[in-house]
Amino acid sequence: MDTILTLQDVSWKRDGRNILSGIDWKMKKGEHWGILGLNGSGKTSILNIVLGYHFPSEGSVTVLDHRFGESYLPDLRKEIGFVSSSLNRFSHIIEYESIEEIIVSGKFASFGIYEEVAKADWDKADDLIERFRLEKLKGKPYHQLSQGERRRVLIARSLMNDPKLLILDEPCTGLDILSREQVLALTKEIDRNNCSIIYVTHHIEELVEDITHVLLLNDGKIVAAGPKEKVLKDDLLSEAFQLPVSVHWKEKRPWLSVAQHAEVNS
Repeated sequence: MDTILTLQDVSWKRDGRNILSGIDWKMKKGEHWGILGLNGSGKTSILNIVLGYHFPSEGSVTVLDHRFGESYLPDLRKEIGFVSSSLNRFSHIIEYESIEEIIVSGKFASFGIYEEVAKADWDKADDLIERFRLEKLKGKPYHQLSQGERRRVLIARSLMNDPKLLILDEPCTGLDILSREQVLALTKEIDRNNCSIIYVTHHIEELVEDITHVLLLNDGKIVAAGPKEKVLKDDLLSEAFQLPVSVHWKEKRPWLSVAQHAEVNS
């Protein structure tokens, strides 16, 4: 499989209003994409289409060789890992579970363990704990972890099923700068898992070196899509963010500055 996903001329409407319009996007194996844009730009809607929770109003979608309209989409979701700050809504279910139990539950795509776990699965969870440098947290219940530690545990959990695609939906929301950098550093471990990444964010500084491509959105349309260095340009970012900005690079990582006297439309 050389192509991870293809969205061709995709539009999606809700309550008669265009949320996405004319989306053409192809993601190939070996690429890691960032999706960047303001609130309401269409980022979440694209994720919901990729995950099969929304069908496009127009256009065609193929994800991991599953063509929408011809495939059983619950099978597709088993091949996709998903991590988001929205998963905090399950915290009450797992607050007293250890990190080992939480990570191994990813094998069954459940929060909580409701069936027998094979020794090989516990061994795999231990390997992920080591790779993600979580050894000091072994045996700790979830409610005692910091927000950054919780996010790292959930990312490790998402890899238990060896997904072909991992979606990280604003995984650094609510984290302090140290916790954010610890989470961003995990992209190298994810890449080692032979897993493609979609990383959704508002903040270009989170598009670390391992993110190779960017899909830049504004008002449900693509402003630009392609290699990171070609998309993260002053004019394109200014169009997407609706105010004059400039980008500078440091150690292969982009940073954004707003023009000193930029006029902000309310």
